[in-house]
Amino acid sequence: MIEFTFWDIARNLIFATRWTVLLSIAAFAGGGIVGVAILLLRISKAKWARRFASGYIALFQGTPLLMQLFLMFFGLPMLGFRIEPWTAAVLGLTFFASAYLAEIWRSGVDALPRGQWDAGASLGLHYLQELRLIILPQAFAITRAPVVGFLVQLIKATALTSIIGFEELLRTSNAINNATFEPFTVYGLVALIFFVLCYPLTQYARSLEARAAAH
Repeated sequence: MIEFTFWDIARNLIFATRWTVLLSIAAFAGGGIVGVAILLLRISKAKWARRFASGYIALFQGTPLLMQLFLMFFGLPMLGFRIEPWTAAVLGLTFFASAYLAEIWRSGVDALPRGQWDAGASLGLHYLQELRLIILPQAFAITRAPVVGFLVQLIKATALTSIIGFEELLRTSNAINNATFEPFTVYGLVALIFFVLCYPLTQYARSLEARAAAH
């Protein structure tokens, strides 16, 4: 057993937290970009596009995230793609996030009255201009609270990437615990770090909900 002081353990866990944060940011950004594309297909006038988007969302919402990560990490190399744990983690979480973000934003689009579309048409705007200038800005604005709420879930979901070998917070904590045999200290600090990361976002989401209710 290796002798670690409390501050040694805390310092190593805080150092590992940067990978959890970076992974969360990368997956949220990537999920947002892909999510917008899926959203556009989901609300498209083309039937095939709506079916594709619905199937995509159903696939990634209806299957376990862990299985999706396994398919990325173990499945892609069988197809000839060399992939590292970081890349597999980002891809898996990106596709996972995109399905949920697309559906959140679709609910925002559906919440807008039909008159918003009619107003754009009366101004001579074509479909894409209506989306860019009228519909999407409002849909994004009214769904900010659930988007922030989903970000909290995404941060916690990064812990699953330890299974495929990505050195984020949980995997580092497992290694430290195996060396120190101090599970209460190690995992207690991990829980505290996740709380520090997630609690401000949870409170921000609640404030956005309260503000939206007031309006």
